[in-house]
Amino acid sequence: MKEVVGVLSGSFNPVHSGHLMLASYIAQYGPVDRVWLVLSPRSPFKSDWILAPDSHRIAMLEMACGLSSAICSCDIELSLPRPSYTITTLRTLAARYPDKIFRLIIGSDNWAGFSGWRESEAILDEFGLMIYPRPGYELGEIEDPRVRMIEAPVIELSSSFVRKGILEGKDMNFFLPSQVYEYIINKKLYINNDGPEIDK
Repeated sequence: MKEVVGVLSGSFNPVHSGHLMLASYIAQYGPVDRVWLVLSPRSPFKSDWILAPDSHRIAMLEMACGLSSAICSCDIELSLPRPSYTITTLRTLAARYPDKIFRLIIGSDNWAGFSGWRESEAILDEFGLMIYPRPGYELGEIEDPRVRMIEAPVIELSSSFVRKGILEGKDMNFFLPSQVYEYIINKKLYINNDGPEIDK
């Protein structure tokens, strides 16, 4: 039987404990065998985001995912045309890994605008969708067999909270995997917000 992989994309700027708790829950309690955290270089809906360089974000993601055999990091979008679109990512993964079945994972906050995603119907037809709850975005019944709700724990932790804490000199040790926090401190990431960092 083919392995079923849940695809959870994000900027992971930086990856934090909430991301890992969610991915671990879905991998262990959801209808998938494993969850891949796919690093997004740039969102078409947030093109002006200030991001740490791709090289730093993928390094932190690899460290974090190394803590569990059920969670894997994936840098496929870094080699795809930008801005990256989910349908392109999923089709590239399916072509590259024909021994796996891929399912897209999104938060309930993204569901309202999902119809505006590029080829959203194709995503549903070809890959299906799993939706996990996000604070303030409760969903009613979704009568679409291509969509499945995942009753994962609601985690109110965000990368923006972590970045703000680091900027303010707070101790973020319990909000991040220890290796990731040490990396951020050593590389002096997120210690200013004067403008976008240049990816070299």
